[in-house]
Amino acid sequence: MKDLLKVFSHRRIATVLFLGFSSGLPLVLTAGGSTIQAWMKDAKVDLATIGRFSLIGLPYALKFLWAPLIDTLVPPFLGRRRGWGIITQIGLMFSLALVAFSDPTTSLPQFILGAVLISFFSASQDIVTDALRTELLEKDEIGPGASVYLMGYRLAMLVSGAGALALSTTMPWKTVYLSMAALMGVGMLTLVFIEEPNVPIKRHESFRNRVILPFAEFFKRDGAMEVMGFVMLYKLPTLMATALTTVFLMSLGFEKIEIAAVSKVAGLIATIVGTLAGGAMMVKLGVKYSLWVFGVAQALGGALFILLAVLGKNHAAMIGVIVADNFLMGMGTAAIVGFMMSICSKKFTGTQYALLSSLTAFTRVILIAPAGEIAKSLGWVQFFVFSVFLAIPGLLLLIRFDHWKATEASDAVAAKLESVDIFVMTTFLGGLIVISTDFVWPKLGLPDVALRVGSACLFLSVCGWALKTLNKRRAV
Repeated sequence: MKDLLKVFSHRRIATVLFLGFSSGLPLVLTAGGSTIQAWMKDAKVDLATIGRFSLIGLPYALKFLWAPLIDTLVPPFLGRRRGWGIITQIGLMFSLALVAFSDPTTSLPQFILGAVLISFFSASQDIVTDALRTELLEKDEIGPGASVYLMGYRLAMLVSGAGALALSTTMPWKTVYLSMAALMGVGMLTLVFIEEPNVPIKRHESFRNRVILPFAEFFKRDGAMEVMGFVMLYKLPTLMATALTTVFLMSLGFEKIEIAAVSKVAGLIATIVGTLAGGAMMVKLGVKYSLWVFGVAQALGGALFILLAVLGKNHAAMIGVIVADNFLMGMGTAAIVGFMMSICSKKFTGTQYALLSSLTAFTRVILIAPAGEIAKSLGWVQFFVFSVFLAIPGLLLLIRFDHWKATEASDAVAAKLESVDIFVMTTFLGGLIVISTDFVWPKLGLPDVALRVGSACLFLSVCGWALKTLNKRRAV
């Protein structure tokens, strides 16, 4: 217990908490978030325009494209991570102020420009903070650090979401957004007072090395596709089980106000507590065994909905199931975030973490999309049983964990790209771009592009990787 308290009380953990707060703050202030939607609704902006604002979230989906520049270019002050962090936070303060001094009815272009800049600088800040916490934390601090970061992130979303909405009832929206801009000072002060991580930086002069090498280092690893498959599949059972939670609870006869109270309040608290508990357990279990334990636990959490389906409208059972499921989901989230932190190369943390975090788009767009049809076909009880069994593919891949950790590619190896390597990288990244921008295609009259084209690109990439692996084994 003393060792655990020592880990959580370290200055580095406090730093990560403040960085998480800084990263979570801008999200709902732009990109179709609840706060900016409320402002536009108050200003009587038409519903179609409000709906199109989701396109402003594009930088979050595509941030891995410019992450290599943040990894390989060093600002002339404060070092690579802190320098870029200060740049993005100054950009966020300026962008939030630009929106604050705009009016969505009389100066909509300026309002939109400010919102786009918030999304861009926020996504860029995520690249920096993800890399910074990964490089800053010691091995035994990965679990606690991941959990505390997520707690800070969620608390910030609460402040800029519910907190900002509450403020808007007593003060103008201009003042609300200026207040949020001032809160970005938390991250700036944090970066000023911490030390730059001691990570040797190799200067990559050529554009090719700056842009390609961060991706090439990862894709040249023998287990690269297995790692990405695992990231896509690990949270699948719990995401599938909770994809239709509101519809399921309403079908049992629960009122929307009841669902909101339990899911948004009790559920949020349970998620934060579960995340912290998961981080604490990871200190003793380590990343590998935490993934096993929490992977099974979060799948069984989805199975709790079977009990609720059998009992019907039972308030005590509903509260217990939602709280337990969110608690176990928080533990699983701490584990997968800790894993992604541990698997990235220290040289290219920003790019590789951005790439891995973008893979959740595949889970959301491709794997979770048929949830409604599956539930309709199977019925609620069988649907939740099905969601439990979805844990099996991810856990089977986890058997290869030790192999993943042992195969980080060197710069020299990564620089020697063969044609098959280029094919695997370009088709995979192309497919990921198409899938990550799934919300754009329907507005362009192409609703099936993300599903068909994105899936086809990823399939071709996997085929190329399988062919390369087979030829390599034959050569041996």
